[in-house]
Amino acid sequence: MSIVSIHEAKTHLSRLIQRALEGEEIIIANRNEPMVRLQVVRESPPSRQFGGLKGLVLAMGDHFNDELEDFGDYAPPISQRVAEPKKPYRRKKP
Repeated sequence: MSIVSIHEAKTHLSRLIQRALEGEEIIIANRNEPMVRLQVVRESPPSRQFGGLKGLVLAMGDHFNDELEDFGDYAPPISQRVAEPKKPYRRKKP
């Protein structure tokens, strides 16, 4: 890691860029206080191609939205309300 002043960075920017490309960490400081880090920009991931999943995606059949015949065995009918009280709330009169 190298710490350089702003003046030195302006004077030798090309050299500092080359050193950063070689993997060195460069810190630019103002009055010995680190201000900026000079680092290499990572390559962006390749863009996605349209049709890249062709042949891998399956379409749903026509019967996908039909009711299940055996569904009643798994979910018995609800006999009482869960979210609502049996009696409505009443305010007491003052």
